[in-house]
Amino acid sequence: MFLITIVLIIFVIWVYCRLSCGICKNSRHLVGKTIIVTGGNAGIGYETAKDLAERGAKVILACRSEARGVAARDRIVAATDNPNIHYRHLDLASLNSVRHFADAIIKTEKRLDVLVNNAGCYAADFQYSEDGLLLKMQNNHFGPFLLTNLLLPLLKTSAPSRIINVSSLAHVGGVIDFDNLNGEKETVETYNELKVYCISKLCNILTTVELERWLKGTGVTVNSLHPGIVATGFGSDNWLASNFLFYLKAFWKSPWEGAQTTIYLAVAPELVTTSGRYFKDCAEVSPSKQAQDVNLARRLWEESERLVQFKDTAA
Repeated sequence: MFLITIVLIIFVIWVYCRLSCGICKNSRHLVGKTIIVTGGNAGIGYETAKDLAERGAKVILACRSEARGVAARDRIVAATDNPNIHYRHLDLASLNSVRHFADAIIKTEKRLDVLVNNAGCYAADFQYSEDGLLLKMQNNHFGPFLLTNLLLPLLKTSAPSRIINVSSLAHVGGVIDFDNLNGEKETVETYNELKVYCISKLCNILTTVELERWLKGTGVTVNSLHPGIVATGFGSDNWLASNFLFYLKAFWKSPWEGAQTTIYLAVAPELVTTSGRYFKDCAEVSPSKQAQDVNLARRLWEESERLVQFKDTAA
């Protein structure tokens, strides 16, 4: 009897997880639209790109690995019969790569309707990039921050257009110390990858808050989201994820389910003027109190500009 009760409880939890998962039900087509999905070669990025391709959009997969990017492009073309899918090299761990990518997009694309900042990393040792930035912070925050700013001119001329920042519920554990934003106080012994991940995800939301202020009246919107706990390879080289959490994966979202809120933010017509908000399961929710601090958001913006050596008062 005890075993049956446990099985029933597990089943009820599983059903709840499935039923509470937000699904984008909008069938809007995107023919004539151009969309960039960073990290579109795998996981929720791939599922996002595939869905938008099925709607007829021109989709640019911005990925670090050419082999994986080209393979993902070919799979999406085969699955959707949309030949307008392209791979472009982008390594967020190199600001030079970000600048080259953005410059090429500005020169070759007539419009940019949606920018999906999806790419990121969880596991990263205590190391700095060629730009002198803490590697995980650069992949998850500084790189996307610079990319977004460099592409703003094209997004503005394509308005109404959208920017989507994939964050995480993990942002609630983030605490920003501007004297340690780039790991200035860290050592190999004190470095904690979970702590840095939480901070980087908080930065995603705060950037969204401040960018919304910059974009007022331009026709460009920016929103952030929590995709849910998704069963992908993300963080699989972390001991906790690969051992203890492995047994909970039955309750996690599939990559397709995890992509639904990103897709919703990209296509929903009712969100054409919605900006500066945070979403989960295709619905607006409130992030942590710290993530709503406009003064904190403004200072983070200024510090980020300084660290990536970018300044555009017309942003």
